[in-house]
Order: sequence, then structure tokens, then C-alpha cells
Amino acid sequence: MTTSSINLKLFLIILQLVFGIHLLQAQGLKKEDSLYKEIAHMDSVLFNAFNTRNLATFEKTFSPDLEFYHDKGGLTNLEYTVNSLRNQANQKSDLRRELVLGSMEVYPVKDFGAIQVGQHRFCHTEEGRQDCGTFKFVHVWKKNGGTWQLVRVLSYNH
Repeated sequence: MTTSSINLKLFLIILQLVFGIHLLQAQGLKKEDSLYKEIAHMDSVLFNAFNTRNLATFEKTFSPDLEFYHDKGGLTNLEYTVNSLRNQANQKSDLRRELVLGSMEVYPVKDFGAIQVGQHRFCHTEEGRQDCGTFKFVHVWKKNGGTWQLVRVLSYNH
């Protein structure tokens, strides 16, 4: 068994545990909790960079060893993710993301960071009209010193 397949299996086991805990708890941290506020801020930093095509900020928000799991696109990495935004900028795409209000939940991960669960809406113009979709996501954030970075992304229900 390769290291990457072991890492994937471990990650999937952790995810199953997280979703199990999620089912047992009605909600994560309260909006007033400092960790919730930190993750809400990082979500805003990440997607303001996405919406404005600020590649430098977008890239540094992710860990170099990013694993991005997309139910339609498969498993990708940091290079693919940054290049995708670069291509959108070059094509003058108007794709925008907004967090669905009230959908975000945050769960602390001891001595590591946090898990963010929620829904987001992506919109773009297609054939002269707005085309929007709402999708689910899980973000695993790691805090190194005072710096937050996304290490794992799950984007699903497309």
C-alpha cells in the first residue's frame, strides 16, 4: 500500500468520524466564539481573493500539500487549484462565490486547527443571464503559529 493511499484512507476515516460527530451535535461553535470568528474571517479572505482573482492571496491561503476533493473533478492539488483561478482571470470569468448565510459550522480539532462545514453559492453569467448553484463543502484548516491555511477541501453535491 502506498503512502498516498494510506493517507487517503486515514483522511476518509477521519471524515467519517467528523460526520458522525456532526450528526450527534446540532451545531458547532457559536458565532461568538473566537475560533468561529477566525474561520469566518479566513473564509472571507479566501473567497474575496477568489472573487477578485487575487492569485497571491488565494495561493497563500492554501497549504503547499493541499488535497482538494471534488465530487465531479476528482482529487487535485495546490498547483491545479491556483492554475484554475489563473485561467478564470485570463478568461475574464465573472464566477463569484458567496457563503450561504447561516450554513457555516466550525468544529475545533485539538492541537491542529478546525473543520469548517457549510454551503456556498457560485454564480456566473451564461448566455446573458445569471446561472447559480448551491453546493456543500468541508474545509480542514491548520494553524501554524498565527497563520491559517487550508490543508483539505471537500466540495460536493454538484
